[in-house]
Amino acid sequence: MEEKDIEYHGLMAETWDFFRGDTSDWEDRFFFRAMIDQYGQPVLDVGCGTGRLLLDYLAEGIDVDGLDISPDMLAICRQKAVELGLEPRLFEGEMASMTLPRPYQTIIVPSSSFQLVTDEEVAARTMNRFFDHLLPGGVLIMSFMIFGGDGKLSDWRLANGKKRSEDGALVQFYIRGRNDPETQLQHNESRYEITLDGEMIDSEYHQRSPATRWYTQSQALKLFEIAGFSRTQIFKGATMEPALDEDTLFSVLGVKT
Repeated sequence: MEEKDIEYHGLMAETWDFFRGDTSDWEDRFFFRAMIDQYGQPVLDVGCGTGRLLLDYLAEGIDVDGLDISPDMLAICRQKAVELGLEPRLFEGEMASMTLPRPYQTIIVPSSSFQLVTDEEVAARTMNRFFDHLLPGGVLIMSFMIFGGDGKLSDWRLANGKKRSEDGALVQFYIRGRNDPETQLQHNESRYEITLDGEMIDSEYHQRSPATRWYTQSQALKLFEIAGFSRTQIFKGATMEPALDEDTLFSVLGVKT
């Protein structure tokens, strides 16, 4: 793979679906689908990854394209699509510089993927790219997560561990990090280890500093307003309920008028 600043590669990409398991009943699947039903198609799934939402929606007849920066994640998505008999239209590239061949009625950015853009100026450019890729009256819906923290580096902890069915190997995923409340930046380290019969057969270390930027609800709304969006709404998590001030998981919708 050519040298790029990409977090989701190697064992991180290979084990992404493995650790997530069945996501068919995740709340955001129904939330974004309801938004698509309300506001229309075509749809762009930004940060589509291995196709968690995109392939489900495509199988249901939704006119949806996907964008992701990671060739490893997109390769997995394409392989899954082949197994399902689907032919997704996928684009590899960064949110901030995307130039796609058609505009969209609805753009979704699930899983707090926008927060992977940690530079504030780049984040503003990204919002402009979203706006430019929408049809008049189109909508942008993004999920956000507030991390909070005290700036101290945490200890390593086991985030997940499962045995592979094909060979019985134990796959383990460890993480540690720190969240800086002054800069609102999260810094992450992760470690992947695969052992078989007590012997480590593969391992990989990832580091991102910074890894993500978090936004308060008012800051997220300001992003939309500066980019030119109107009629903004903020929702509790991935539900249709209005967000409360204390909610750390929320979604924002803006309309291009």
